Amino acid sequence: MPSTAQIKIPATLIHGDGIGPEIMAATVAVLDALGAPFQWDPQIAGLEGVKIAGDPLPAATLTSIRNTRLALKGPLETPSGGGYRSSNVRLREEFKLYANLRPAQTLIPGGRFENIDLVVVRENLEGLYIGHEHYIQIDDDPHAVAMATGINTRQGCRRVLEFAFQHAISTGRKKVTIVHKANIMKALTGIFLETGLQIYQQKYQGRFVLDTVIIDACAMKLVQNPWAFDVLVTTNLFGDILSDLVAGLVGGLGMTPGANIGADAAIFEAVHGSAPDIAGKGIANPTALLLAAAMMLDHCKLHELATRLRAAINATFNIDRVLTSDLGGRASTREFTNALIKRLGP
Repeated sequence: MPSTAQIKIPATLIHGDGIGPEIMAATVAVLDALGAPFQWDPQIAGLEGVKIAGDPLPAATLTSIRNTRLALKGPLETPSGGGYRSSNVRLREEFKLYANLRPAQTLIPGGRFENIDLVVVRENLEGLYIGHEHYIQIDDDPHAVAMATGINTRQGCRRVLEFAFQHAISTGRKKVTIVHKANIMKALTGIFLETGLQIYQQKYQGRFVLDTVIIDACAMKLVQNPWAFDVLVTTNLFGDILSDLVAGLVGGLGMTPGANIGADAAIFEAVHGSAPDIAGKGIANPTALLLAAAMMLDHCKLHELATRLRAAINATFNIDRVLTSDLGGRASTREFTNALIKRLGP
C-alpha cells in the first residue's frame, strides 16, 4: 500500500485516442495498486485535442509538461497523407526529446524467437524523419517532384550516442552496435558513425564492445540471429524502422514500451497505434503502456516498484496464464488488469 509520507511526483497524463483511454485506465489502476506516488495532471492531445480544443497539441498540454517535466502518454491518432502534423513529433521537438529508448524482451515463451533482450536507441530530432519536405510543380502537376532534406549535426549525434553508451554501462550491457548507411549516405550517416567511433575511443574503450553495421545488413542479421545484438544505436529514420522490427521478435508493438528522453523532460508511451477498430470493446492489451510505466518508475529512481511491476506482468502471463486475445487468450482488458493487481498483492 502507498505510504502516506511518500512524496508525490507530479506527472502529465495523456489518455490518447482509440484504445488509449482503456489501456490508460488499466495502467493507472495498476500503478495505484503498486503504490506509485504519481500525482496526475490529465491533459489531451491528438484527435481528442482537435475535437475538444481545436488543436492536436493544445497549449494547456504543453504547459503541463513544462511544469511536470514528466508524462505518460497513450497512443495518438495521426492522419496519413494529410491533415495535422504528428503530435508525437511535435512533442519531441517542443521538449528536445533527443533519445528514443525502445527495449524489447521476450515475455511469453514459445514464440518464433526465444530469449530476446534488445534495446534500440534512436536519435529523435534529426535526420530524414523531421519532415523538411516540399513538392515542385512541373507543367500542370503540382506534385511532379517530391524532395526531402535530412540534417544530422555533430552535437545531435554526440548527444544520443553518449546517451546510448551511458545506458549500456548503467544497465550492465556488454555490446553496442552503431547502425548506419555510411557506405552510400557518406555525409548524412557518416557523421553519426564517425562521431560514435571518436567518442568510444576517447571515453568508453574497454567498458563495452563496440560494433558497427550497415542498416540493411543489420535488418537481415536481426532476423537471422538477433542474439548477436545487445544495444543498437542509430539515426532517426533507421531507428523508427528497426525498433518495430525488434518489436516483432517479441510478439509485436503490443509488447514493447517506449521512452522519449530529453535534457528537461521525459515522455513515456505505448508505441503502438490507437486501434480504433477495437476501441470500446474492452479487449485491448495494456502491456505496452504498463511496461512504459515501469520505465517511468525507473526514470524516477523507483527501481523497486518497477521491478515489482515487471515481475507481476511476467507472473500474470506465465503462471496465471491470463492473456488478452491478441496473445492467444480470452481475457478482457479488465480481467487482465484485475489479475495483475491481484499479483501485486496487498
